[in-house]
Amino acid sequence: MYRSSAITQGIQRSPNRAMLRAVGFTDDDFNKPIIGIANGYSTITPCNLGLNDLARCAEISLREAGAMPQTFGTITVSDGISMGTEGMKYSLVSREVIADAIETACNAQSMDGVLALGGCDKNMPAAILAMARMNIPSIFVYGGTIKPGKLGKCDLTVVSSFEAVGQMTSGKIKQDELTLIEKNACPGAGSCGGMFTANTMSAVIETMGLSLPYSSTMAAEDVEKVESTIKSAVTLVNAIKKNIRPLDLLTKEAFENAISVIMAVGGSTNAVLHLLAIARTAGVPLSIDDFETIRQRVPVICDLKPSGRFVTVDLHNAGGIPQVMKLLLDAGLLHGECRTIQHQTLTEILSDVPSTPDPSQSVIRAIKDPLYSTGHLAILKGNLAQEGSVAKISGVKNPCITGPARVFESEESCLTEIISGLIQEGDVIVIRNEGPVGGPGMREMLSPTSAIIGCGLGDKVALITDGRFSGGTYGMVIGHVAPEAAVGGTIALVQDGDSITIDAHKRLIQLNVSSDEINRRRSMWKRPDSPYVKGVLSKYSRLVSSSSKGAVTDG
Repeated sequence: MYRSSAITQGIQRSPNRAMLRAVGFTDDDFNKPIIGIANGYSTITPCNLGLNDLARCAEISLREAGAMPQTFGTITVSDGISMGTEGMKYSLVSREVIADAIETACNAQSMDGVLALGGCDKNMPAAILAMARMNIPSIFVYGGTIKPGKLGKCDLTVVSSFEAVGQMTSGKIKQDELTLIEKNACPGAGSCGGMFTANTMSAVIETMGLSLPYSSTMAAEDVEKVESTIKSAVTLVNAIKKNIRPLDLLTKEAFENAISVIMAVGGSTNAVLHLLAIARTAGVPLSIDDFETIRQRVPVICDLKPSGRFVTVDLHNAGGIPQVMKLLLDAGLLHGECRTIQHQTLTEILSDVPSTPDPSQSVIRAIKDPLYSTGHLAILKGNLAQEGSVAKISGVKNPCITGPARVFESEESCLTEIISGLIQEGDVIVIRNEGPVGGPGMREMLSPTSAIIGCGLGDKVALITDGRFSGGTYGMVIGHVAPEAAVGGTIALVQDGDSITIDAHKRLIQLNVSSDEINRRRSMWKRPDSPYVKGVLSKYSRLVSSSSKGAVTDG
């Protein structure tokens, strides 16, 4: 018996049935499973621009497969548009809002399954959080990646615009060149085109078996995205018949597979935060240290932006995530027994995928010929981050630095200094009070990091923050510092000129100040007052956990 029978069966349910007749149910439909379509469509961002068309395709396909679809909306925040503004404080918050919305709609209406459509960064982990909470048959449909913008022979992404600001302020390009980059960077619908957060999380979801093979790298505007959506709807109906649920798939081994793929493709630091959150909700014992363990054995084999040459559509044409997984599987770096929403193991799904990448492409390299011999996301600890921090070291020739601290209490004040040319080679920039509690909302630092790259300082300075980084960020950057400044973490005690050491080889982030001096400063520290005393940011600040635990709000 379907869960929705609680609202569709029996004479005592006549009022419920009357309401459903008004939205299109007929007598026969009351015996069918009700499936929610969680539609993240909006015109706020190109990432979600194409979702309405996919939702309509899913609705038709679900009806033809013998189910009753019920569509409802979820919100989105465009990270790219809100970047560098107060609005970015709502980005990570939106992950919780979306997860709450999907859970509320599906459970309130006793839905038998959910097909979630998302595009921008937080839609994806939010959907998986909700699926893990509800544990009803579920599938995710990614809206797809944007195609690269073109300027001459160069492929552009939205990050090209951010970096161009630094290039212009340092005199490397002129205003008209900046304008041309801005006008050509984003040519249409789809999520940011490199291996940034959206495409990283779509790869994660495919790896963990909650979306269909190859779907995570398809372009939003290509017809195969529609075809994959139709197939996803049919797959979900079959999963309901077979009672395949998210917690059957979200095992510890599946999380380890996801981390392996993140390392192999050079994925976003945000994946650390989101996977920790999903694991916590799913009851899987995943810790931040697991990322470091897997990093040591999995090389980076994909040459993708932001630090590499290619965009996600190039990865798709080279074989997509299945090709990456097949290389990892053959090397003993993937758990092939993990099951998927299609009721198959990864080994079965990958059986027809070649064991060597196509020699005519340069995006995916062989395991024995990697870009980097170990993963690019290093977990650093020390007296500056006792709970851990996340360093993205791809594209950095020597991920070690000791230098004087340049301390900023916000992203905006730091960006002004960078653009003014006041940051010098060897500096260690510290941006604090941008954590989950202190921000609140853990803003991404794409504006200052892109300005650093644009000024030519990417290998010459480091940036430390208790906030986050965009998936488009690269360079010597260390985020998610925990405990954060707002709760009295050591990052709150750093003073201008203090010596700081970052050593990714030793996995160390160290404030070179004596313990006695740190304790003296701590005794004088007072928790700053939050300017947000009501509304969603105030609620979030009161509820949210440490970034080392995924920055969740539900316990």
